[in-house]
Amino acid sequence: MNLTHLDEQNKPKMVDVSDKDNTTRIATASGTIEVGQAAFDAVITNSAKKGPVLQTAVIAAIQGTKQTSTLIPMCHPLMLTSVKTDIEELPELPGFKLTVTAKLNGQTGVEMEALTGVSVGLLTIYDMLKAIDKGMVIRDIQLERKSGGKSGDFKRESN
Repeated sequence: MNLTHLDEQNKPKMVDVSDKDNTTRIATASGTIEVGQAAFDAVITNSAKKGPVLQTAVIAAIQGTKQTSTLIPMCHPLMLTSVKTDIEELPELPGFKLTVTAKLNGQTGVEMEALTGVSVGLLTIYDMLKAIDKGMVIRDIQLERKSGGKSGDFKRESN
């Protein structure tokens, strides 16, 4: 099996995508953070001491999506054309579900960008609420769907 990120001397390399077609590529990822009731209430009432938690998490998710290539060694720097976020309140957990969709017209996919955006956004929620609840749990960071590129489309099946 040939590994795409190793050269003939088994040294790490970034994959050459110059011969790939430019296509529209879209990826959506999601993840959740479970928080204690006091932390959830602080978010809902906008009384967290560090400021507006969900708005800050959205900005962090967008920023994380844009910075993926500086965090993940073999990711290409990309010219994203769109980053969309959604945060759903989950009072029954209690917690929040963050969804990030990244889009571009280019030669490589945006799955890692969407996943990184979710990770950074959820970590930001943790950071902003850790004074209230250090027992928060981030889980289920996953690719929901992708389209475009040679590997085709993917859609996660519901459990």
